[in-house]
Amino acid sequence: MSGRAVTAAALLLSGLLAGGAAGSGDDETRCLALTIYWEARDETREGRVAVGWVVLNRQHSTKFPSTICHVVKQRGEEGCQFSFWCDGKPDEPTDGESWARARELASELLTNPPPDPTHGATMYHRADLHPAWSRQHRETARIGHHIFYR
Repeated sequence: MSGRAVTAAALLLSGLLAGGAAGSGDDETRCLALTIYWEARDETREGRVAVGWVVLNRQHSTKFPSTICHVVKQRGEEGCQFSFWCDGKPDEPTDGESWARARELASELLTNPPPDPTHGATMYHRADLHPAWSRQHRETARIGHHIFYR
């Protein structure tokens, strides 16, 4: 993210709330909420915020797609960037309370985002995993069950 802070104004200017290349603002909110739900629903609020910020940091980086839905659905050399997207399981949330929390947080991140606890991270993994790519990036935070990098 090259040191620039993402603000609600920047998100509005990028067209996320008014729609965009990937569809309506509702679609972007849903893509972000699904990521928070499937990747971090068992985390504290700070952990869920951190996962949401990774999506936003990618969306604002020239190294990743420019819309939230394209970031979430992006495929790389080793498969999907976010494991829930291509694990072959249904993506429809099953826990109503966790889904409501994820939707509320996604909306907050797109309108009045809290500070980024990941310090600009664009990557993360569960702490119990040790992917080879992690040695090539700088760790920025450890929050809950995840380690964050940029």
